Amino acid sequence: MTQPARPADFGRVAEDGTVYVITSDGERVVGQVPDATSDAALAIFVRRFEALDVEVSLLEQRVGNGALGPEDARRAIATARGNIEQANAVGDLAGLLTRLDALAPVLSQQAEARRAQRAQQNEETRAAKEAMVAEAEELAAGTDWRGGVNRFRTLLEGWKALPRIDRATDDALWHRFSAARTTYTRRRKVQFAEQAQRRETARKAKEEIIAEAEQIADSTDWGLTSAEFRDLMARWKAAGPAPRDVDDALWARFRGLQDQFFSARQSAQREQSAEFADNLAAKEELLARAEAEILPVTDVQVARAAHRTFLEQFNALGKVPREAIRGLDNRIRALDSAIQKASDEEWRRTDPEARARAADTVSMLETEIERLRTKAAKAEDRGDSQAAAKAMDSIATYQTWLEQAQKALAEFS
Repeated sequence: MTQPARPADFGRVAEDGTVYVITSDGERVVGQVPDATSDAALAIFVRRFEALDVEVSLLEQRVGNGALGPEDARRAIATARGNIEQANAVGDLAGLLTRLDALAPVLSQQAEARRAQRAQQNEETRAAKEAMVAEAEELAAGTDWRGGVNRFRTLLEGWKALPRIDRATDDALWHRFSAARTTYTRRRKVQFAEQAQRRETARKAKEEIIAEAEQIADSTDWGLTSAEFRDLMARWKAAGPAPRDVDDALWARFRGLQDQFFSARQSAQREQSAEFADNLAAKEELLARAEAEILPVTDVQVARAAHRTFLEQFNALGKVPREAIRGLDNRIRALDSAIQKASDEEWRRTDPEARARAADTVSMLETEIERLRTKAAKAEDRGDSQAAAKAMDSIATYQTWLEQAQKALAEFS
């Protein structure tokens, strides 16, 4: 079997120490090393060839893995070719040039792939912008006057983050988007102007209702006046909201007049007071036992069962004095809220989709760290300490992210 030619096989040394490289076009002087053996003289110029060989190998690798764009790669190849053609080195220089020539079809394939990628990206961008336009036009035709503003802001930020496509299409889509936003803004202003007018009308109507309530608040005709207050409440609700800065104050005045009358009526119903007081004592005792049994919630199912039983017993006890209802209701709502909060927390901990997302994140980061470790090892093997250090720095960053992701995943345990 014929042994492959060594770089030294492509050179010779004359008696005066002149070193020649042998090419297909003949011999070429690359230098002179007097007072040295032939092997020593050749070794100097072989090392120069080996440096060129490493340069070509690195270029092949970077072109092969797409680390260089086509234009950058062509410039790098041209530079390498000039270095080789003018090199004062001993070795298969023609072979290095042949290897550079072999990169041309690779670059052509990569350029075609990049063109296809750009075309796909343009199509995806076009589709994304068309979807934004469609949503903007839908918002412009709708009546979401609160959420629509925030949604338009989000859409605009998303639009700015997307790259431009061909000018004609991009301008047409932007014109539709901008027109939809303008239409929405104008309709919203009209809506709020009409709303302000309605609120002012409601304010006047509520002030009239309060004036009527003031005239009957001291009445002792419990049945008729109760019906009149119910009618006033229906008119109050039908009036709609007044301006925000006065609506609460108007309601406080009207509610105060209602409370004045109904408190007086309640005081007059003394025959029921004893029964209501007994019911109140029983309900407070029952509620206290339920709070002690259920709170804090440690088992949601057990707590729900106890809560159902409590409500059945609580409702069976009958009416209580009106002034006690709010306090009882607040405590009951607090009890129900605690159970619901515990149920939501249990669901959050056991949500399989959230757990799966957390596990996927951990797996992805572990895979990336392993890839970087392999990359660092390969860089160390080939003596590329800079690449190895860069990979190790990346590993440190990903390791920090991994620890955070693992903590998030542990919360589902």
